[in-house]
Amino acid sequence: MKREDLTEKLLDIKREKGWTWKHIQEEIGGLSPILITAACMGQMKLPKAQARKAAELFGLSAAEERMLNEPPYRGSIPQMPPTDPLIYRFYELVMVYGTTWKELIQEEFGDGIMSAIDFNMTMEREPNNKGDRVKMNLSGKFLPYKYYGNEEGVPDYGFKEP
Repeated sequence: MKREDLTEKLLDIKREKGWTWKHIQEEIGGLSPILITAACMGQMKLPKAQARKAAELFGLSAAEERMLNEPPYRGSIPQMPPTDPLIYRFYELVMVYGTTWKELIQEEFGDGIMSAIDFNMTMEREPNNKGDRVKMNLSGKFLPYKYYGNEEGVPDYGFKEP
């Protein structure tokens, strides 16, 4: 079985049982609801305790449970640019604001990147009389580039210099 097959199996069971992601997240527990959903979608791994709970919830085999605990091959968007309108809007945000985010982050922190590995994300519904809004908070650790081959007096990393 491939990981994509397991994802499809989980989605089939979710549909068949009429479960919501909120229900699944509450049953598995122990992690961010977003991370649990990402793991069920094949983009993150579950720690053993959560993989065990997911296996019990979905009625999975021991091999499928182990697969939930394996590091996945990440990157589920089949083509670029993405064609799904909701996913495309995130792509559009990066196309329009990506260089701005880069400039502002590097001006504030130095020469580096925002981690998507050491990362937190929350999502909530924000009521608005003109139509509810999606509020997302992304928080990634700043990772400076290492300056290798540097000589005396040259910093080791690209943190913002005073």
